Amino acid sequence: MPKITGVSLFEVRLPLRHEFETSSHRKTSLTHILVALQDGAGNTGWGEIASPADPFFCAETNDTAWLIAEKYFAKQLVGVEFETPHELEKNWAKIRGNEFVKSGFSIAGWDLLAKAAGVSLAAALGGERERVQAGVSLGIETSIDALLTEVEKHVAAGYERVKLKIAPGWDLEPTRAVRVAFPAVDVHVDANAVYEPGEAAFALFKQLDKLELTMFEQPFAQRDFLSHAELQKRVATPVCLDESVVSLDDLRLAHALNAIGVLNIKVSRMGGLTVARAAHDFAVEVGIPVWCGGMHEFGIGRAANVALSTLPGFTLPSDVSASEKYYREDIIDPVVTATGGMVTVPSGAGIGHAVREQMVRDLALRVLEV
Repeated sequence: MPKITGVSLFEVRLPLRHEFETSSHRKTSLTHILVALQDGAGNTGWGEIASPADPFFCAETNDTAWLIAEKYFAKQLVGVEFETPHELEKNWAKIRGNEFVKSGFSIAGWDLLAKAAGVSLAAALGGERERVQAGVSLGIETSIDALLTEVEKHVAAGYERVKLKIAPGWDLEPTRAVRVAFPAVDVHVDANAVYEPGEAAFALFKQLDKLELTMFEQPFAQRDFLSHAELQKRVATPVCLDESVVSLDDLRLAHALNAIGVLNIKVSRMGGLTVARAAHDFAVEVGIPVWCGGMHEFGIGRAANVALSTLPGFTLPSDVSASEKYYREDIIDPVVTATGGMVTVPSGAGIGHAVREQMVRDLALRVLEV
């Protein structure tokens, strides 16, 4: 039974290889908080708090995450013994929200348990695959030609699914251009909840419906289950929920309202691997296809996403593309790689990658060690 003897936090910034724009803003770098849980046997479990820098995707930010992690997690976990992830997670069960923080510590706990047991994280989760299919997520570009260049580059690298970020003024025409240029590629669009519900939006998605897309991801606001249900009545393309599903209760509600055709499971958004696996199990039970979304995680969070994607219900390509898609240099060794759009699942203990701790310390904007 692992006993936590030390907790470390490292806030690290990595520049993006290619600027990435969503419906809210453009990013040139990402800053995440890394969590390390040490036990008395020489094992370290690593997790990643992949919260955004700004409160556009969700209410959490790097600054709020650091505050909560330092004040309510780090010191309180020293001395805790646990046999299962659920036992560890009981230590923060009273804390409302802050799913990204919970996720970072959940991943670290799962990694620590898997390392102590000498098994891979995928095996600890009950995964069944040795390889997982990856897709890529592409941001809003400066022109349609620039977007087509990006799509071509990633299709040539073997990725068979492309997600396009859309926003008012950048939706139908760029999507149609990609569909015409790449008729055999799975294409889906992601609005990040930016559209106002109403007849104009429904008409737009009726036009997009003609393009035979894989899904429409999160067209409307997080809590607006009713508008997503109304859209699903009007289109054949499945409506995928992302920001709307923070908890299992959200998922049950969306299913009861027929507001969901596909589920994007993000470990960070849902508060960790335990609840993400439970969401997978519910989706399989009721017949909702799932895939693993991402927050452009560094190598630690990306490895956790790969492990989760080995569960049998992940039948659609997940956002677990190679590290080099986003970063010239990652914080793990070896980095996550993709061949022909497929990522091989590591068999080593825990996340299966060594964390480059000296690099982490050299890059750290702030550090906490207790």
